Amino acid sequence: MIETFPTSAALAAAATAACHAALISAIDHRGGASLVATGGRSPAPVYDQLCRSRLDWSRVAVTLSDDRFVPSTSPDSNERLLRERLLVEAAAAARFVSLSRPADSPQAAADLAEPEIVALGSYDMLLLGMGEDGHVASLIPGSPVLEAGMDPAGDRLLLGVPAGVGSPPVARITMTMPALLRARATLILISGETKRAIVEDGAGLPVHALLEQAKAPVRILWTP
Repeated sequence: MIETFPTSAALAAAATAACHAALISAIDHRGGASLVATGGRSPAPVYDQLCRSRLDWSRVAVTLSDDRFVPSTSPDSNERLLRERLLVEAAAAARFVSLSRPADSPQAAADLAEPEIVALGSYDMLLLGMGEDGHVASLIPGSPVLEAGMDPAGDRLLLGVPAGVGSPPVARITMTMPALLRARATLILISGETKRAIVEDGAGLPVHALLEQAKAPVRILWTP
């Protein structure tokens, strides 16, 4: 289940190749492609390589699995990470769909972004990290909206997450589990023995719900 890479650079190269192949295939077969990206340290080296990929980025839509409800200029903003590391060079031509809209609350921001996420349909590649509490996106154990976000029968693709959970414990906008399962392919990028043990030995956490479903293929890429 877990694909092991000797270094973070090797993991990043494998993830970049998988993303490139998925986007190229989608453009060739459907005329356009979509990528759902994530924040954190693990994907940043992927973005540094992927932004130079030779493909028609004008046919690619990019969004996030989750973001903090902060200005896009904030160091805590996942959107800022994408704008600085992915949406540059060749990839600057991609269309970006923001989650954190100007609004009075994270749920209001989610409501504003939802129609554009719905319009994306199925995503060609979903990149995720995982926290040491087993969370994916901002489906965080202890969150007051976790049950709604994990509901497989839920009809929302985005939810606002009140402040108080996660690190930093700021308000967030997150894709729900039904939204994550719209991906045609998913890569989860993790590092360290603690996270490997969570995947292999844990149970009942958001990441396990994603791994145990049969709707969409998931690859786990790990480096020590």
